Amino acid sequence: MTQTRNLRRDFLSRTAIGLVAAYWGEQALAQVATALPGEVASELPAALFSGAARLRFFGFDVYDSKLWVGSGFKASDYARYPLALELSYLRSLSGTAIAERSIKEMRRVGPISAEQEARWLKAMQEAFPDVKAGDRIVGLHTPGTGARFWYNGQSRPAVPDTEFSRYFFGIWLHDNTSEPKLRTSLLEHAAQ
Repeated sequence: MTQTRNLRRDFLSRTAIGLVAAYWGEQALAQVATALPGEVASELPAALFSGAARLRFFGFDVYDSKLWVGSGFKASDYARYPLALELSYLRSLSGTAIAERSIKEMRRVGPISAEQEARWLKAMQEAFPDVKAGDRIVGLHTPGTGARFWYNGQSRPAVPDTEFSRYFFGIWLHDNTSEPKLRTSLLEHAAQ
């Protein structure tokens, strides 16, 4: 029943976005597309849209990303605030490749022990399925709790580890990110 409801909501949402874009143009589309994903709306009812960006790697479009943040958010201390990150994939990638690349990027946030790396890699391999163009993964960071994930609206295994969550979302939000321009775009409307 929930899956049917989510599919219906997604269909209606995409249809509405298409109609708005056709009637009012791209500017209206940009405004509608900033709505918080339904899967995290109850978790972050007062979330504010922070920004959006596209990741390109060696000239290939990989995904579009959007960030929503909780009230009072400060980018310099991102892990203290609830936030949601949506990745809309533009190409096919294996879940294992996503998890392995995530570990490499998480090392930029700070040192990771071999035990943490093994545990976190396993958790991400369970949470991240193979994706294809059009698929979405939404991640939710909850301070003091950890990270939760959804794939195309369906709940995936959570990672109840606050250090994991800080490092994972640090891929995009930490000062040492490998993609500083993407970070700047995601934090466009957030306090630095």
